Amino acid sequence: MASGQLSREEALACEGCRHACHVMLFCNTNSKLFGKIPIRHIPLMQMRFDGLLGFSGGFVNLSKESLEEGLRRELSEELGVDITISEEHHVDACFSPTSSLSSSSRLILHFYVKKMEEEEIRKVEQMASSTAADHGQEVLGMVRVPLYTLKDGSGLATFLSHSFVGNARSQLINSLQRFNLVPPQELHKALSRAMEINSQTAMNLQVVMT
Repeated sequence: MASGQLSREEALACEGCRHACHVMLFCNTNSKLFGKIPIRHIPLMQMRFDGLLGFSGGFVNLSKESLEEGLRRELSEELGVDITISEEHHVDACFSPTSSLSSSSRLILHFYVKKMEEEEIRKVEQMASSTAADHGQEVLGMVRVPLYTLKDGSGLATFLSHSFVGNARSQLINSLQRFNLVPPQELHKALSRAMEINSQTAMNLQVVMT
């Protein structure tokens, strides 16, 4: 396994560890922005209660449920729909960046990716804002990740420059690569542009503070 990465089996064998599961739901689409810019794919993220971007999911209690059952429960609470998650959707596991190496209750983060139909994604968006128990509380709203790049360089680059919780940004980037949702060169350019945007934002904040 890559450095810091765990297989599902290794993660489950970890004694005294806590587990959290999150998922990226996505679909293909033929729709176009402004009727001319191909959107290609629709990955979903969420704006959390703390203003950070993240993926749907949460903590799982392995004494009462499996990883997938726990994630399914969390999705029902946050999205208001019942989504079947299986082991085949599990793509990686790793220790949380904030976990202490000396702690006996380190947190392991499990990440899943599930491809759906566009109609299903639209239903998730609708139900998440109308019937989900956590809407307006733990979850402030669902967000589509813009995978396109506009002439001024905005789009994916601007999205990547926002603030993400934990390792959600790297989970997104790795998934875009793993499932070939964005060409490698285009993704690299977006990341470079995101760094420039963050530098400019820091300068702007300094001006505001003074």
